[in-house]
Amino acid sequence: MQTVMQDATLQIEPQGFSKQNQQFWMLQLSGWIGYAIVVFIAIIRPQFDDPHFNLSGQILNLGIEILSGFVLSYVSWLVIQRTVHLPLKKTLTISFGTAALLGIIYNVIKLASYKTVVYHQVWYEKWNMLEFGGWFLFSLSTMFIWTAIFFIMLYNNKLQKEHEMLLRAQTSAKESQLQMLRYQLNPHFMFNTMNAISTLIYKKDNDTAGEMLDKLCTFFRYSLDQKTQVESTLVKEVELLALYLSIEKVRFGERLSVIFDVDNGANCARVPALFLQPIVENAIKYGIESQKKHGIITIKAKAADDKLIVSVEDQGCGDTREATPGFGIGLPNTKERLATMFNEESQISIKQSSAGTSVKIVMPFQKVTVNDE
Repeated sequence: MQTVMQDATLQIEPQGFSKQNQQFWMLQLSGWIGYAIVVFIAIIRPQFDDPHFNLSGQILNLGIEILSGFVLSYVSWLVIQRTVHLPLKKTLTISFGTAALLGIIYNVIKLASYKTVVYHQVWYEKWNMLEFGGWFLFSLSTMFIWTAIFFIMLYNNKLQKEHEMLLRAQTSAKESQLQMLRYQLNPHFMFNTMNAISTLIYKKDNDTAGEMLDKLCTFFRYSLDQKTQVESTLVKEVELLALYLSIEKVRFGERLSVIFDVDNGANCARVPALFLQPIVENAIKYGIESQKKHGIITIKAKAADDKLIVSVEDQGCGDTREATPGFGIGLPNTKERLATMFNEESQISIKQSSAGTSVKIVMPFQKVTVNDE
């Protein structure tokens, strides 16, 4: 533990001082101007009623005090710049040791100027240790305060940089997680589709199997064009979903009808890529495949109160279906991807009745502009 403390540094790169230098000059100017105002109001202004008060001398002395303090604090900054790469303990020792030396120099300049400019005395005459000590405490505190402020500025910039790096790392991790979850769907979708094609071939329905395979190839060409994307827009998701449903339409023929009810205002919403496909797969499995009669799948989307509301409804026997086991990998995958993208600010609810099953998804409505795409 002791070795770690001795080797600790601020880890400020030389090129990283460009931003700190801008902050330093702003701090220098505002700090010393504030110092001048405080000294004028607290020390010079109350002496206006004194008949022996030397206003011009006091103003000139204040100017010398401010200028010398400005230069000495700049020297302190230069020392910090040249020692900041050393172990932290050594950097602090050198910096505050220099501040103490600069405090002595600053005190001598202030006292000499005060004697010479205000009282027209020889600068080294009529000094006493009590007077020097009283001034020295204030001068030393001034240099120490400036040195501490410089270190606070450096630490603050370092924390900001680390915070930016943390945000970049979190963003990268989130994108990786979304990508992983998307890839998880590919074998799932492939298995279901190829199983359907193999069933058609087994039934010697080769024409239907061939048509379904052609549409499957078209679907994968479309999806692979955006294979690196973990995010999409609702309008693109609806296009991809329509292409997927055209594959299933070949399989089920007149038994499957699809209704899209998507508001134009919701088309530009930001959504996870392929987030609806596993839910629609389940709707087909339980609302169409399990039924011998004609079935309808309705996909709705609208934007309301800064929320995007999407629902998938089917006519399956919802009251006889178990939600969690029945939905397999699809619904948990969609839940996790939405939670990852929107930081838990999304909801998925399932409503089952004798009329069918409805899956409702509510997420923040975030527009995607042309530049974002």
